[in-house]
Amino acid sequence: MAELREGQKAPGFTSKDQNGDTISLSDFLGKDVILYFYPKDDTPGCTAEACSFRDNYESLLGKGFQVLGVSTDDEKSHHKFITKYSLPFPLIADTGKNIVESYGVWVEKNMYGKKYMGVARKTFIIGKDGIIKKIIAKVDTQNSSQQVIDAVNDL
Repeated sequence: MAELREGQKAPGFTSKDQNGDTISLSDFLGKDVILYFYPKDDTPGCTAEACSFRDNYESLLGKGFQVLGVSTDDEKSHHKFITKYSLPFPLIADTGKNIVESYGVWVEKNMYGKKYMGVARKTFIIGKDGIIKKIIAKVDTQNSSQQVIDAVNDL
């Protein structure tokens, strides 16, 4: 899979959210979407990132954004994560790794010399027309929502 670039059409997907409801990217045509990928529910960096979006959720909604998080965790894990941290947006379960692969975020990682496959933390800002407006590859987990706001202001 070639790396996605700004200006390309965002790959479509359909999967389940934390409640087992079917959710598709096409459900959000006509809205700007913040699609953020993260490695694992309830880990320090992923929690900080999710809580940044939670804490600024109303502001993001006011700017016309829908926030969607994606990891390879299952629906039950997502439900627990949302409940624990009062997250107001859907988390998409990509247990089959179809979405992470189509967005090019299923990558080889290296920790303490051990190589393994995992989700790269990356945020895609997708326009109302389904086109990728901005890709944030170096996510600041503590300030992820502000990074999005700054990126959108720069467009």
